[in-house]
Amino acid sequence: MQKTDIKNLTLQGLESYISGLGKERFRAKQIFKWLYQMDAGSFEEMTNVSKEFRVMLGEIAQISNLTPEVVEASEDGTRKYLFRLSDGSAVESVLIPDEGRNTLCISSQVGCAMGCAFCLTGSFGLSRNLTTAEIVNQVCAVKRDQPVNNIVFMGMGEPLANLKGVIPAVQILTDPDGFQFSTRKVTVSTSGLVPEMAELGRGCTVNLAVSLNATTDEVRSRIMPVNRTYPLAQLLAACKAFPLPSRRWITMEYVMIRDLNDSLEDAKRLVRLISNIPSKVNLIPFNEHEGCDFKCPTQESIDRFHKYLLDKNVTVITRSSRGSDISAACGQLKGRLDQEDGERRNCGCEG
Repeated sequence: MQKTDIKNLTLQGLESYISGLGKERFRAKQIFKWLYQMDAGSFEEMTNVSKEFRVMLGEIAQISNLTPEVVEASEDGTRKYLFRLSDGSAVESVLIPDEGRNTLCISSQVGCAMGCAFCLTGSFGLSRNLTTAEIVNQVCAVKRDQPVNNIVFMGMGEPLANLKGVIPAVQILTDPDGFQFSTRKVTVSTSGLVPEMAELGRGCTVNLAVSLNATTDEVRSRIMPVNRTYPLAQLLAACKAFPLPSRRWITMEYVMIRDLNDSLEDAKRLVRLISNIPSKVNLIPFNEHEGCDFKCPTQESIDRFHKYLLDKNVTVITRSSRGSDISAACGQLKGRLDQEDGERRNCGCEG
């Protein structure tokens, strides 16, 4: 009989599971706190649970875990973690320090099926979705190494293509008896899966980031195939309808690519597109990588674009590239680290 991985269960799911075993539902909260607040790796550690029940749980359930196979540190303090999953697949997470807080960028899929032209991750295609346990275990593992203040689902994969794994993970991350992250500290990103945006809003309270990256359907469809199914008008309508708690904004991610979407006319169109949506803009200069002909915009065009948005009272941040020396920058995951690790293993090297 296959054991139940209890890290796939939300608190409500764990309560139902415990109740089905004929035990008191309050035991679920005790176990949940052991898992996510005390990082218990075995049922034996759960000393406020009876020994008899711990033995029973050990026979029918398991507590999964992830340990980074490789950790790389960037010159700017960014850390990239390679996790080898039980089926041999690999995913990466990135910890980004900034002004006294650490933001952890986690993966939701092995690879990605969205095929965005500027993204190295997407060039590998999609292998499979991650389970809820595989998602939350990235957080557990990194927290053992470094403090984590914010969580962003911006690693490998399209989170909204894996809502079955992502929504329960968000619930575990923000549960007062789980990780205890404020809903203000957890952000889920999407390339623009419109029906799933509504489903995410119904399933949990979380910040939303949308990879906009263009101001016309013609350009966006060229670089983001999802736009052919859900063009800008539909995407922006879904943004407007997304349930936001008071004083929350949708983050519009805008990867700037030289001579494609970095003109002053693009900036003007962007202001018009988001004028009736509570939003802020993250400008992300394209991170050049091998096999892609796109180029990073000039500093002049970045500054011009940024200034125009500011002058129009748009809240805007230009993101500096972090971790590019270890292929941990935006759009670079599932690149060098896993390939090099594979080469080491294939040639018999261990160091």
